[in-house]
Amino acid sequence: MKVAGIIPVRYNSTRLPGKPLAGILGKPMVLWVYEQAKKAKKLEDVFVTTDDNRIKEVVEKAGIRVITSSPCCNSGTERLSEIVKTLEYDVFVNIQGDEPLISPEVIDLVVQPFTENSDVSISTAVTSISDKNEIKDPNIVKVVIDKFDFALYFSRATIPFVRDEDKMAPRPQYYKHLGIYAYKKDFLINFDLMSPSNLEQIEQLEQLRFLDNGYKIKVMISDYNSISVDTPQDLEKVREIVRQQTKGNK
Repeated sequence: MKVAGIIPVRYNSTRLPGKPLAGILGKPMVLWVYEQAKKAKKLEDVFVTTDDNRIKEVVEKAGIRVITSSPCCNSGTERLSEIVKTLEYDVFVNIQGDEPLISPEVIDLVVQPFTENSDVSISTAVTSISDKNEIKDPNIVKVVIDKFDFALYFSRATIPFVRDEDKMAPRPQYYKHLGIYAYKKDFLINFDLMSPSNLEQIEQLEQLRFLDNGYKIKVMISDYNSISVDTPQDLEKVREIVRQQTKGNK
């Protein structure tokens, strides 16, 4: 089984324009993501896909292969779906381009189901959360899973919802979706034929299109907690983490 990691990135971001090229200790964020992804043991190759020539120039200068994708793509999955037809791999991992500290272990984790079960088409990762603010935060996507570790639903709302807290037994388990996916090539080719679903448009969560079209999503539980860069404040937080890590390694 041949597995490739794809980092889809775009220049235009509402809250932080040009963030793939934002510097972290003098190195563009997209290169931090690439270097972390290259540490994953189960990836044969790692590529970047973008529609922006500024990003393409920086990435190619670093010796990394860039695959051009359309500016019409609305999500990372759409970018992957567009480019995979010409790539000879069995499984593709969609690696978020705004997570410069992504764990190589969580990348390997989402590949694992494909080595164990030939029926798996999609996998993703979650981590448990207990902080009440995070549980209620609509910017943090929650997921409920069945006893076989497949996703039942994803939502920005608090799920599961506790109706009678005074009678609650057992206590609910809350999971935060980490946003990383691994897909079989066949699924990505078929995804190109799927129209956005009603639930996807209501929640603004593309994974609901998968569920609406009858696909099951295998969920892997991890201790890793992602730090994505969506705002200037997030960027400063990551810069400080990297500065502290660099000091600690000296």
